[in-house]
Amino acid sequence: MVSPPADAQRWDPDAYERHARFVSELGAPVVELLDPRRGERILDLGCGDGYLGARLAAFGCEVVGVDASAAQVAAARRRGVEGAVARAERLPFEAAFDAVFSNAVLHWVRDAAGAIASVRRALRPGGRFVGEMGGEGCVAAIRAALREALAARGLDGTRLDPWFFPSAQTYGGLLEAGGFDVVSVALFPRPTPLPGDVIDWLETFAQPFLAPLAPEARRPVLEAVRERLRPRLHDAARGWTADYVRLRFHAVRREGGAARSAGAAVASAAEEGR
Repeated sequence: MVSPPADAQRWDPDAYERHARFVSELGAPVVELLDPRRGERILDLGCGDGYLGARLAAFGCEVVGVDASAAQVAAARRRGVEGAVARAERLPFEAAFDAVFSNAVLHWVRDAAGAIASVRRALRPGGRFVGEMGGEGCVAAIRAALREALAARGLDGTRLDPWFFPSAQTYGGLLEAGGFDVVSVALFPRPTPLPGDVIDWLETFAQPFLAPLAPEARRPVLEAVRERLRPRLHDAARGWTADYVRLRFHAVRREGGAARSAGAAVASAAEEGR
């Protein structure tokens, strides 16, 4: 698998507010699953602009946010959330948190086992790892339309696909192999109404697919994708809906030895990352 360039996806806090606020708003059930408690120290992994981190802080928690985007970390700080730029696979913490929380981030991380190991190091013994991410089948129609539109221009969309959408079995296996006891892991469809045109969504989230195209060539590709998706994801009365599938999990850092044999989970993760 050849991944898109590391800088192919850029986050603009203002554009995120206009086109993607639903992502953090729909994170409320993950906050409930975390069950934050006053006085806990919580790491918000992939904090974005700090919307959910500020909500966790309102429970009386000490919240630290990390994100790979410096622009998003700056936006989180403006909300009053302590933030730092860091990648999920290389968190600069050791036994520092009671819980790690993550919403709509981990499907951007190709090295899932590395991220899980990094989270484990950041947690105190018995600490909780609670999150939600895209799961197997997420935005399948959108991905297919992108691949088709790019293939018509001689490009391999599969090679440009930045996302990792695992099954519940695969991600649960990776958590177990990485030193966690899995309390729950579930995959469920969640068709998600979009606040505007699907092109806004594509420009916000699908930048790696467009990276090889000259700026003037991108709009025709986006319009071709929109027309391919219209029969499946657009309704004249309700507008656009993205075909989301989510994977939600709750795991606890295992005492004693960390790793078990990853076995089939790692093999499945590599396949699902293709």
